[in-house]
Amino acid sequence: MRILDDITNFIFINDEPQKSDIIFIPGGSWTEIAEKAAALWKEGYAHYILPSGRYNLKVGYFSGARSKKDVYPGDFETEWDFLKHVLLKCGADEAAILKENEIAEGGTYGNAFNSRKVIDSLRLEIKKAIICCKSFHARRCLMTYQWAYPETRLLVCPTDIKNKGKTDWFTNDEGIKTVMSELKKCGEYFEQAIKVY
Repeated sequence: MRILDDITNFIFINDEPQKSDIIFIPGGSWTEIAEKAAALWKEGYAHYILPSGRYNLKVGYFSGARSKKDVYPGDFETEWDFLKHVLLKCGADEAAILKENEIAEGGTYGNAFNSRKVIDSLRLEIKKAIICCKSFHARRCLMTYQWAYPETRLLVCPTDIKNKGKTDWFTNDEGIKTVMSELKKCGEYFEQAIKVY
């Protein structure tokens, strides 16, 4: 059905990784995004990794891993602490992991713009970057990080989450709700950004 294809092609972006200056990980509680970032880092795709995030403001604290709790046990104060833990367990070098754990008002927007503050404070020039995120979050991540980094070439290397991937999101209620929410957020987030351009 064309409308499903159109939505799928808009939301789900998947670029081939290329040698980059940094790997961004928007805040979250899914281990898979940090596992993917660590694998790309170990393959030499970037020198730095910048996980981002404190916790969901609606909850008021980091509620823990949403997947693989048995593999990555522990209590973590922030999303950044959790993502760093996963990165280290997957073989990333601690010296390569930058820190952004401020409260991110606006979720992904806050992650992107708080990350920009970190990059600017370290005076790093980011010409090309990889974003490791959930596959259903790919378009919003790309749009938001491009807003924060207009001069940077961004590549999205996402990870599928069960029942919410490119090939199965439309087969179950949770996937449909998640992807349609992303579609809506893309419009809401960028009404202001479009005026800037």
